[in-house]
Amino acid sequence: MELAVSQSSKHKLRVLFVDDDESISGLLESELPRMGHTATICRSPGEAIEAVSKNTFDAAIVDLRMPGGSGWDVIDQLREHSPETDYVISTGHGSMDDAIRAIRMGAYDFLPKPVSLFEISAVLQRIGDKKSLQNKNTALESRLKQVEGRSDLIGESKSMERVKTLIEKIAPTDSAVLILGETGTGKEMVARRVHEQSERADAPFVAVNCGAIPENLVESEFFGHRKGAFTGADTARTGLFEVANGGTLFLDELGELDKSMQVKLLRFLESGEVRRVGENEPFRVDVRIVCATNCDLQEMVEAGTFREDLVFRVNTFEIHLPPLRERRDDIPALARHLIARHLKRETAPESILAPETIALLKSQEWAGNVRQLANVMEHAMILSDGKCIMPEDLPRSMIKGGSTPSASSDGIQFGDEPRTLREMEDQMILHVLEKHEGDKPSAAKELGIALKTLYNRLGQLEQCREAG
Repeated sequence: MELAVSQSSKHKLRVLFVDDDESISGLLESELPRMGHTATICRSPGEAIEAVSKNTFDAAIVDLRMPGGSGWDVIDQLREHSPETDYVISTGHGSMDDAIRAIRMGAYDFLPKPVSLFEISAVLQRIGDKKSLQNKNTALESRLKQVEGRSDLIGESKSMERVKTLIEKIAPTDSAVLILGETGTGKEMVARRVHEQSERADAPFVAVNCGAIPENLVESEFFGHRKGAFTGADTARTGLFEVANGGTLFLDELGELDKSMQVKLLRFLESGEVRRVGENEPFRVDVRIVCATNCDLQEMVEAGTFREDLVFRVNTFEIHLPPLRERRDDIPALARHLIARHLKRETAPESILAPETIALLKSQEWAGNVRQLANVMEHAMILSDGKCIMPEDLPRSMIKGGSTPSASSDGIQFGDEPRTLREMEDQMILHVLEKHEGDKPSAAKELGIALKTLYNRLGQLEQCREAG
């Protein structure tokens, strides 16, 4: 073995070293701990196989040719008992066939002898970097699941059963899906369910709110850009279509896309190709598109603000998500599910909601749908100290019968008794805006809509007021 000065590794690994050469084994027995690793030194295949049957390892360095057996036997045991182990083959009698076999069996590296301590340190450093990244990704996925919750579709009403049945039928396909429903009904939850029940479940699910991206950055966000493509593009950027490659891209608030981006989305749906901003050559990505909107796209087509051919492309299948007021019998189960999620538990007891509380919840109109119910349950849980929720634990406006303020901080007047679904949504917007004392970003966040959407709705309200 060629000697080199060893350096301490920033990653502490459990390392199995298998070699019948006493000089090499003895040296590594002292040098691996000096590098910061925990070392198990075995001088025969049998000894190594016994060690593998009792322990797991982060990395293994295995000699192929040893008396009493083969390094391949050790590797077979590693693959069976410690599949997370990254193994490196080291041999002085290696051949091209051995190298090819090692690669096919998933070896991390192939080091011909004589090998230096520097090479061993370097390969263990790379393995450590890989393990660290895997751990970070696992931790991030765990945090995301805690934030997002599970994609459970709660409810046994006929309308929700129809939604679940439709998802089961269309999820295994690669067809485009359009999810329609009011704000707060859980359209992203349905999109996630479609993804999780598809053959793409192990690939990325990428969700983007089309109304939350500044118009001048939408193309870059979707398709990426090369460095220097425009002012401020100091580094290259990978677009969301690339990030979602092999998986599902969920485009929420589809109606907020401007005409130029509608054309580019249509082009992708027809060709499967994307082109980064600043580049000439397109490339293909394999992405399933799922869209959602609370807008009437047909009305937008007639108004000239949305392309009819794009509507045809995105709604191969439509899923209509019912508003909460049309499935009142689902409210108790939904409320308990939201409480359990707030408490970070699997379930919540039925007794958590008093009968009179359930009756009051079922009597509401729920203009904000499930998102509004989630906010109400969080409010009630805080006031009830986690005990049985009584009517007095609900927001005051709900206890008084759900009356909604008739004016916002912008001075837009609105009637006390909404007659249509649109008016009920506007009442909710004005109520939340007044609650936040005119702070539009905070109001948009609570409503679960893009700031751009909030401004558009307020502008429409102002036009109605002036016309009236």
